[in-house]
Amino acid sequence: MASRVYADRMDKAAAVLTELGVPVTTHVLSAHRTPDETAEFARTAADRGYAVLICGAGQAAHVAGMVAAYTTLPVIGVPLGGGPLGGVDSLYSTVQMPNGYPVATVAVDGGVNAGLLAAQIIATAHPEVGERVASWRARRVADSVRRTEQESR
Repeated sequence: MASRVYADRMDKAAAVLTELGVPVTTHVLSAHRTPDETAEFARTAADRGYAVLICGAGQAAHVAGMVAAYTTLPVIGVPLGGGPLGGVDSLYSTVQMPNGYPVATVAVDGGVNAGLLAAQIIATAHPEVGERVASWRARRVADSVRRTEQESR
């Protein structure tokens, strides 16, 4: 994430991955305040065993695009709300990448879906992770049905 102030929203991605049994590390790296460190992290991520990188940032939201420029690993961007435009600026900054540097972008403040998407990408090489994603979804459906039944009484 670009700043620790986003931890409450980005921790949702880490929580989902942890629940699914996928190892997670969290780093604070900024395209603007720590550009050299961010570039080095992205350049060396594959060699250090990372399979997918999730990047969250608000406003200008350049971190996901910068990371995508330095790695061929899948990059998932989480545009974060806040600032004068409420997250629309970060959404556009994250989703509008030039050809050759894709960033898979989830909804504004979409940490949960970022975690799930990362798990689904990992599941292409580790089917057991896909099975855990399917179970996670089934539990959410069952919870939703139960709540609907309770509200209908």
